[in-house]
Amino acid sequence: MEWNASWIRPAEDLGDVCPVFFKSFALCKPLAKATLHITALGVYEASLNGNRIGEFILAPGWTSYKKRLQYQEYDVTGLLSDQNTLSVVVGKGWYRGRIPGWTGSKVQQQLSQAPAGLLAELTLSYTDGTTEQLVTDNSWLTDESPVRFSEIYDGETYDATILPGKGTPAVVFNGPYHTLIPQQGEEVREQERLCPARIFHTPKGELVVDFGQEVTGYVEITVNAHTQEEVSLSHAEVLDKEGNFYTENYRSAKAAYRYICRDGLQSYKPHLTFFGFRYIRINAFPGGIENAKPENFTAVAVYSNMHRTGRISCSDPLLNRLFDNILWGQKGNFLDVPTDCPQRDERLGWTGDAQVFCRTACFQYDTERFFTKWLADLAADQTPDGRVGHVIPDVLEAPNGSAAWGDAAVICPWEVYLAYGNPQILKNQFTSMKGWVDYITASTTTPNLWTGGEHYGDWLGLDAPSGSYKGSSREDFIASAFYAHSTELVIKAGKVLGEDVAAYESLYQNILSAFRETYPKYTTQTECVLAAHFRLAPNPQAAADQLAARVEQCGVRLETGFVGTPYLLHVLSNYGHTDLAYSLLLRKEYPSWLYPVTKGATTIWEHWDGIMENGDFWSSDMNSFNHYAYGSVADWVFGEAAGIHTVEDFPGYEKIRIAPKPDSRLDFLNVELETRRGMLRSCWKKENGFWKYEIETPSPAVIVIDGQEQAVEKGSYLFFSQI
Repeated sequence: MEWNASWIRPAEDLGDVCPVFFKSFALCKPLAKATLHITALGVYEASLNGNRIGEFILAPGWTSYKKRLQYQEYDVTGLLSDQNTLSVVVGKGWYRGRIPGWTGSKVQQQLSQAPAGLLAELTLSYTDGTTEQLVTDNSWLTDESPVRFSEIYDGETYDATILPGKGTPAVVFNGPYHTLIPQQGEEVREQERLCPARIFHTPKGELVVDFGQEVTGYVEITVNAHTQEEVSLSHAEVLDKEGNFYTENYRSAKAAYRYICRDGLQSYKPHLTFFGFRYIRINAFPGGIENAKPENFTAVAVYSNMHRTGRISCSDPLLNRLFDNILWGQKGNFLDVPTDCPQRDERLGWTGDAQVFCRTACFQYDTERFFTKWLADLAADQTPDGRVGHVIPDVLEAPNGSAAWGDAAVICPWEVYLAYGNPQILKNQFTSMKGWVDYITASTTTPNLWTGGEHYGDWLGLDAPSGSYKGSSREDFIASAFYAHSTELVIKAGKVLGEDVAAYESLYQNILSAFRETYPKYTTQTECVLAAHFRLAPNPQAAADQLAARVEQCGVRLETGFVGTPYLLHVLSNYGHTDLAYSLLLRKEYPSWLYPVTKGATTIWEHWDGIMENGDFWSSDMNSFNHYAYGSVADWVFGEAAGIHTVEDFPGYEKIRIAPKPDSRLDFLNVELETRRGMLRSCWKKENGFWKYEIETPSPAVIVIDGQEQAVEKGSYLFFSQI
């Protein structure tokens, strides 16, 4: 759109205090419609006559601000009266805050120098056919708001005793117009409300509220207080082994919540920040902390407004808790960008985490719009030589791209395309996809392999040498494997789009030959996984058999990290080792998916042993208890245990292959998936010595039971096989 408004800011820098911008006006004749277009340098909350505009929390969202800044459009007709005041509070948010808090960032330092800027246009359309515009300019006023401090990592302070002042004129400045884009992603909204599960005193005597579930969002309080009394809260994910409140893993993030009360009954929830937490410690409360009761507190879960599509349930309560944990991990980390964690001084859009979880994400929620926006930021931040940052938005600007991280540029668009069948995502990203492969080709030290460079390896692999986070798999092996995989996906995407990919087809054959010649043997579980899953091994079956033997030799334990784990069970079940895949899934001892569940986890942990068997913590510096990457195992449950596959040549479930793989250790498994073509169900259960399969398909499908294929049309079907 073409803007008539000017960027405005306060006349003076208010420091930590969030400014409020406001404009009063009267309606001069009958109104037909009123539309507000608005954005800010920071995050904003807009109100008309004291009523919040829209449901978007932390608008305008987080994008690659140097190139893309979203603006929003709201219909505000119903909020207007004869006399009106439009007011907007602007906080630092991701734009001007200290992102990322754990290391320096030149990008963020530059952004943080920007003022608390606001750009807005209110278009008033009258019943007589005329229109009027109210735009931000120097006729607007600014003042200090009751939000005395607000920052993504450190929390918020709000003083309810501060009353609106007369204000001072805003100042027009030269803000960005060329980066403005309409709202592209899903809005972040309040989604769920949780009451406390308990309130208790820790061994140290601190008063703590447990919501029973780790969430991303904030706490809403309702109190009856006197003026200047305070509510002060701290946030935590877990308790230590003595049962005390624990915050060391938040690192430098203060995650502090402070509310200064006015007189009487009142409610408050933070306006311009969010927290990751299960527990809150009550540091101060009106009349003393002993006055605090469960009914004073409600946890509000905040995440992107995605439609739920996938559901899993089974006969094992621990597995059901795991499925819930995976779901909550996605909720907590899909807050406008796919973050690694929502609590500590990080909360960044790590590309490696996103690509390993992308398929699971598309099973559980409709994430097409979510990923479309984030991948557009990835392309915007991609350097001219094709390098992709470790995080998107790229506030780190690392000099080199990493295998399995930068490959998100190729893997995520392809997974989104398969899930929803819309080639637009490939059209949007094809230049970016090719650019990443071209970057590898130009930066490698060995033609047709990816050698040299700096990589994360098999991040957090359990076979890592002492003192290393990277696992024991060879970094050049991993890099070359993903080089092949991304090149193959570029070829597939190009053929969907009708592009000439002959050069990439030749490149892929050269990579395959070089890989097989250079890496005839596999030395770790992850190397076996990649060689088989990407079909790089001359004999994938032999690689899968070697993987199975390695898993069994170490006591039916996985040793994989971020790179190998997402494909581990797939390789086992695809090559005749389904029993072993289930044994890993159902394992309760460390290391396993169920071990954290036995320790009370309500989301997915960053480390298999974030809380060790003796109750100690793995570490304090890198130990998130809401890290969704290992939740990628859910795509195996959807795709292999329930057997749901979209046929690659007919994406978006236009045609389906359903090949369930039951296991006698479970009595039943029920999986439902709402596709763009309708509901898909794949359920199996034990019944009188047989497996009973109930399958509902929204489109033509091939159903495979005990290796026997049957082509069916849309509808519901019942099959039996002997256990």
